[in-house]
Amino acid sequence: MGGLKDELLKAIWHAFTALDLDHSGKVSKSQLKVLSHNLCTVLKVPHDPVALEEHFRDDDEGPVSNQGYMPYLNKFILEKCWRLSPGPCTYQVQDNFDKIEFNRMCWTLCVKKNLTKSPLLINEEDAFKVWVIFNFLSEDKYPLIIVPEEIEYLLKKLTEAMGGGWQQEQFEHYKINFDDNKDGLSAWELIELIGNGQFSKGMDRQTVSMAINEVFNELILDVLKQGYMMKKGHRRKNWTERWFVLKPNIISYYVSEDLKDKKGDILLDENCCVESLPDKDGKKCLFLIKCFDKTFEISASDKKKKQEWIQAIHSTIHLLKLGSPPPHKEARQRRKELRKKLLAEQEELERQMKELQAANESKQQELETVRKKLEEAASRAAEEEKKRLQTQVELQTRFSTELEREKLIRQQMEEQVAQKSSELEQYLQRVRELEDMYLKLQEALEDERQARQDEEMVRKLQARLLEEESSKRAELEKWHLAQQQAIQTTEAEKQELEHQRVMKEQALQEAMAQLEQLELERKQALEQYEGVKKKLEMATNKTKSWKDKVAHHEGLIRLIEPGSKNPHLITNWGPAAFTQAELEEREKNWKEKKTTE
Repeated sequence: MGGLKDELLKAIWHAFTALDLDHSGKVSKSQLKVLSHNLCTVLKVPHDPVALEEHFRDDDEGPVSNQGYMPYLNKFILEKCWRLSPGPCTYQVQDNFDKIEFNRMCWTLCVKKNLTKSPLLINEEDAFKVWVIFNFLSEDKYPLIIVPEEIEYLLKKLTEAMGGGWQQEQFEHYKINFDDNKDGLSAWELIELIGNGQFSKGMDRQTVSMAINEVFNELILDVLKQGYMMKKGHRRKNWTERWFVLKPNIISYYVSEDLKDKKGDILLDENCCVESLPDKDGKKCLFLIKCFDKTFEISASDKKKKQEWIQAIHSTIHLLKLGSPPPHKEARQRRKELRKKLLAEQEELERQMKELQAANESKQQELETVRKKLEEAASRAAEEEKKRLQTQVELQTRFSTELEREKLIRQQMEEQVAQKSSELEQYLQRVRELEDMYLKLQEALEDERQARQDEEMVRKLQARLLEEESSKRAELEKWHLAQQQAIQTTEAEKQELEHQRVMKEQALQEAMAQLEQLELERKQALEQYEGVKKKLEMATNKTKSWKDKVAHHEGLIRLIEPGSKNPHLITNWGPAAFTQAELEEREKNWKEKKTTE
């Protein structure tokens, strides 16, 4: 409630100041009646023409100041734009009036008086949009100004929309030349700054106009994203190109980007979701918006646009779930809070500086007092030093006489001391001799005690060595017995291995003999096979010739032909010596015999 009301009050302030022709800060009641009537008409609230007269009945029919007009404006006009919501005790703004129309009415009242007559790069419509943006970004204090930080933010947005590069150095140079007596620019100074092309060099009028329109849509109309996409119909299921406009709680779609023919809305809330769809029915880059009662299938022009729209809609739904304002409004609020914080810190720093300056002045006064005291003390010290020197001279003469007398006494004392010293030296020499004798006696006693200790240690060492020798001898005997047992065990294992080796050699010799016998039998069988083969060939030749003769002699006689032509088994005993069953039986018996061996 407060944010929209502040924006409305800013536009009304421009209209009020435009009616103040002599810059006295007051406007006549007749003009305020016209202004109030226009405001009520645009805001679509009932107008009471008598309320203004009754409100200012005791004002002697004189003009009214802005501070005097504000209570009437709030009570009889603006409060009618809000109604109590059915929930908690909060107010909701009625959305039955057009904010752009409201701003345009206030703009019409103030543009002719304030807009510069010099030629600008922008037209009046673009100037109106810059004026509305100014009201959005300006500080919440009067007269309205826009601070350099917000100017930089706006110029960056315009440069980005024009596709140009931001020149930070140029803006810093502009800030240096900024008037120190001014905290910011008015709306008309901002329009002139953008209109003279200082920060849009190389850009034509159309590019600047499109950039202003894009920033206006984002900051004022809350347009988060817009563009052409294909939408699938709910009834005829046909695909139609529409111009989509995404706002914080709604997606509107129009026939074209001029926004004249609106075709519908997609209401967004925290329960909505957006999903990507695979390509189908010849449509690519599809995604789906699911709402409470409807779903909308939409096709973007390419994958990049599809991802951008999905991300933008997802972010919008996330903000609705959090109950957060649009990003640009949240960013504006953060910038204002940061400026307030910096201002408070600056004020606190100034306060601390003043305190430090006051403390410094008090310290300077204290130092001056101390300096004066030091000067007084120095003068007193000089006088005392003069007196001290005089006293020192007197004492020096007195001490010199006493010193001579002391020298005589000292000489006598030194002679007595020399005599006593010689006596003391003799006494000390005797004491040293006695000490030497005592030390030698102690050394002899110590040597004797040490010898006894060494003898006792040697005796204990011999006893320990004897014990260790006996234990080691017993251990060696155990090792010898274990070695004998190991030798006997190894010998038995050796004999067993030798026996196994002999048995294996015998088995190998028997197998070699059997192999030689089998080889001999195989050769004999081959010889028998060759003989039988020759006999069979001879018999075949005879049979063939006999068959030809009989066929020639008697054609109706049928000869007895040989049996099956299947191949015969050939063994060492010749072809067809055994049947298949007999051969398998013999092979089985041979394998069993080999396994047993």
